[in-house]
Amino acid sequence: MYALLGENGAGKTTLLRSLAGLSRPSGGMIKLFGESNIRTVVQRLGYMAHPSLLYEEMSGMENLLYFCGLYGMQDAGQRCREVIQLVGLDPELTRRVGQYSQGMRQRMSLARAIVHDPELLLLDEPFSNVDIASTRDMVRLLGTMRDGGRTIVIVTHQASLLEGVADEFVSMHAGRVVGRTAHLPTGSEMTGVSAR
Repeated sequence: MYALLGENGAGKTTLLRSLAGLSRPSGGMIKLFGESNIRTVVQRLGYMAHPSLLYEEMSGMENLLYFCGLYGMQDAGQRCREVIQLVGLDPELTRRVGQYSQGMRQRMSLARAIVHDPELLLLDEPFSNVDIASTRDMVRLLGTMRDGGRTIVIVTHQASLLEGVADEFVSMHAGRVVGRTAHLPTGSEMTGVSAR
């Protein structure tokens, strides 16, 4: 589990979007699972953007069933129910996503990102607008996924939530990695440190 840290504009979201194949890097090359064409491995990725990317006129279950169809998952109803419960929501909730609170949308967005059990999970500010109890549940879930062999990259301004859970904190500035540490970095560790 890698936590990407840095000020606004440091390049964290751009890096995440590039890893997800949604932006092209201005230089260098990205390889995932040995492939430079990310489109060939996109089903092995889970991506949670800062906006929820959910269809507001549909319920949470309808959203997940729709995305399961895009992934070619058959008879996905049980998996959708499991994932909705994993993120702390009620699978029987019939309310449209447009009527969800911001925290509920964040949790449903995480459910959408993990419904197909991806090997690499890319999360952009997953804890925004989520109450502290639900955030702790989300962190535990992500830790369990990591322990199950998944790689997780998280962009967050709430790094303290991942202390003791993240394997590495990666500090970015002006589009570059400027520091890496196995513990929550101090101010001096976040700037001016050469990347290894």
